[in-house]
Amino acid sequence: MNKPKLLVVEDDIETLSFMKIFFRNDYEATFVNSESTFHEVFVPNKYDIVLMDIALQEGKDGIELTREIKSNPNTSKTPVICLTAHAFLQDRANALEAGADYFLTKPVDNAILKKILTQFSPKP
Repeated sequence: MNKPKLLVVEDDIETLSFMKIFFRNDYEATFVNSESTFHEVFVPNKYDIVLMDIALQEGKDGIELTREIKSNPNTSKTPVICLTAHAFLQDRANALEAGADYFLTKPVDNAILKKILTQFSPKP
């Protein structure tokens, strides 16, 4: 069985460590922590879904990267789920305006995260 290809853009080391374990059985997951590593892997690969943090320590933030994904005709249909500690209404509005398909705040219940990702993952 082919697993959906998931790109996780997250710069928090502890969160990344958790996600590597959390996603290993259900997804073919790639993990990046910055704009530069995002571009290294996203451009040459096709992902089924992107889990995007908003605040990144280097370069562009997740809102700008989401806007890039959604404005490119080759990737515009790739679902982007924002998962962030930024819980203000304006953060949500900015993410959705940039094209995010869903917006979640940290901490998130694991069952909810899995349900949302399943909802946006390709069906076999």
